[in-house]
Amino acid sequence: MSQYPAPSPAPWARPGHPPVSPPPGRDRALWPLLVASVVCTGLMAGLFFAYDISVMPGLAELDDRTYAAAMQRFNAVIDGSALFGLIFLATLGLTVVAAIRAFRRRQRAVAVPLVVAAACYLAVLVITVAVNLPLNADLAALGSHPATAKDLPAVIEDFKSVWVPVNVVRTVLCVLSLGALCSALLQYGRATAPFPPV
Repeated sequence: MSQYPAPSPAPWARPGHPPVSPPPGRDRALWPLLVASVVCTGLMAGLFFAYDISVMPGLAELDDRTYAAAMQRFNAVIDGSALFGLIFLATLGLTVVAAIRAFRRRQRAVAVPLVVAAACYLAVLVITVAVNLPLNADLAALGSHPATAKDLPAVIEDFKSVWVPVNVVRTVLCVLSLGALCSALLQYGRATAPFPPV
């Protein structure tokens, strides 16, 4: 007879139920990556949303000269912000790295929404580079005294008719990305729970 006591059942085993595999351990890197991705994407969605509901409607009530000068200053400040640049680019990087780690750990339920989130935010980057930045450059080309520009009304009209609705699209894409990230975070929590659902 063995002198050692019988091993205790695994904490996730339940009497009368078929044996189940132990839950995967928490990935020390994946969890903070998910949280950081959610925070950064939320900040970007909030920034774009603030432009949609306050900045652009407020500017629309101004004359063309004041509109151009104010938007030039907004663009100059945000372009010169190292914090904005870091968050703007890191958001995609964090999400992609998190997706790769999830795939490597074979956590498909976590990885799939991460891929969706990354795709949505990548679309934001593409739209920003292809549409918003060229329009910002057109405003900057008016110079520090936009009132003297002969084509000021045409430039402002083109800017308003494109930049404003495109920014709404960026907001929607960021919100979709944020929703997918929250889904991934929820799936990760379920996958690493200490006990299976009853």
